[in-house]
Amino acid sequence: MKALTFAGVGLAALLASAGLASAKTLVYCSEGSPENFTPAINTTGTSFDAARPVYNRLTEFKRGTTEVVPGLAESWEVADGGKTITFHLRKGVKFHSMKDFKPTRDFNADDVLFSINRQWKPDNPYYKVSGGKYDYFDDMDMAKLLDSVEKTDDYTVVMKLKEPNVAILANLAMDFMAIGSAEYADFLLKKGTPEQFDQAPVGTGPFSFVAYQKDSVIRYKANKDYYGEKPLVDDLVFAITPDATARYAKLKAGECHINAYPRPADLEEMEKDSSLKVINAPGLNVAYWAFNNTKPPLDKKEVRQALSMAIDRDAIVKDVYLGAGSKASTLIPPTMWSYDDKIPDTPYDPEKAKAMLAAAGVKTPLDIDLWYQPVSRPYNPNGKRIGEMMQADLAKIGVNAKLVTFEWGEYRKRMNAGDDITGQMGWTGDNGDPDNFFFLLGCPGGKPAGQNHPKWCNAEFNDLLEKARVIADQAERAKLYQRMQEIEHDEAPSLLVAHSIVFEAMRSNVTGYKQSPLGTHAFEGVDLQ
Repeated sequence: MKALTFAGVGLAALLASAGLASAKTLVYCSEGSPENFTPAINTTGTSFDAARPVYNRLTEFKRGTTEVVPGLAESWEVADGGKTITFHLRKGVKFHSMKDFKPTRDFNADDVLFSINRQWKPDNPYYKVSGGKYDYFDDMDMAKLLDSVEKTDDYTVVMKLKEPNVAILANLAMDFMAIGSAEYADFLLKKGTPEQFDQAPVGTGPFSFVAYQKDSVIRYKANKDYYGEKPLVDDLVFAITPDATARYAKLKAGECHINAYPRPADLEEMEKDSSLKVINAPGLNVAYWAFNNTKPPLDKKEVRQALSMAIDRDAIVKDVYLGAGSKASTLIPPTMWSYDDKIPDTPYDPEKAKAMLAAAGVKTPLDIDLWYQPVSRPYNPNGKRIGEMMQADLAKIGVNAKLVTFEWGEYRKRMNAGDDITGQMGWTGDNGDPDNFFFLLGCPGGKPAGQNHPKWCNAEFNDLLEKARVIADQAERAKLYQRMQEIEHDEAPSLLVAHSIVFEAMRSNVTGYKQSPLGTHAFEGVDLQ
């Protein structure tokens, strides 16, 4: 493998200094830097990817599928009409070691309780560590759903729910439910450095964390004691490379093995290169342009509808997605059950948009900010280019859009806080259930969820969202979701831009890599020939 360089630092030199140069090392060209390494306090795929090699969950998704399979719980029983779940935990599962921490016991029920209670119980000593925000846990109403989580012995955990939840086993397989080491947490608390828990992670996963050089390189080593599908390489490296052109150059040069977010414009050339291979699949995703519904004049649905009509999404799909996508009419993609194909498409009609703005009392020129995503995502290959095209379209109806962006972690933080006027965002489903899309517009307790970027609350929509979680019959759930799609279309809290086809590129000597419908990247079972 040729010497990989980033930010003036040679990766080959870093690997050699760590004794990895002679080992079999898989290099993944990642698109951004993680916010930290604890999924409970993250909401970005970039950060989840960085933490995923380290951790396991009670239940897991079988690699490359949405099928729920045993994880740290090797089996479970559901009773009491779905309100009680008894988990039987694996025995003999080892936690990773760190330079200054050596575990004295195997994984057990205390680790499960700690990982849940950190997000749930304000009296947990880690509840406020690293900011104490648990957006996934809160947005999915876990505090409202959970009645109790207790252990009956070291390898049995009983979870009682206040009401049945048909998606609970899939939800427990999501990244935010990663199980950390309670012993490691206690060790750091006694040292007075609890924040290290989120920066130097200890888990039970297929790879253990070695080091992170900020904005440059993350290094992991294979966990030879892993209970699941074994790592087939000795070491895993994330070479952080935000620029898509630079990622492609590294892939061609053999400096990285996998590039998950190639530019659509590069795909034709990649497919002709015999040293590379390209895979693709329809994505469980959506890109959207969120209107901050709390900021006038975007608090009027007629204004939101007018701005939506101003955007030529056909041109965006053609120019940015290069046809590898389709215009979105609802949050969920057409491949997902409960999709309502009767929802009308939002038309491109600048003249009607201008008339609607005038009728809503909006005087032009109107000045707004348009935030664009600074990194490639499965649903948005080029946020800046889409922003520029939107800016040009809006100018035609008398709206001056100022393009704004930030570093990805800061961008996410500010969008979650509602600092934007309008902003690009999107979603890749975590578990294959429609709830995992519609919760993005949820309002638990009457307040916008942390990932409700439009800051839009609709009582009927939220009531249907909560009802659908307790109905076991899929056809009945689908009826509720279809009504929710009607409400969303009428209210236009966001312009739904596109669903994409997801492409990934890799060196031809990579074997065993499986593309996930959930947009995750997992490296156990992956080898280099």
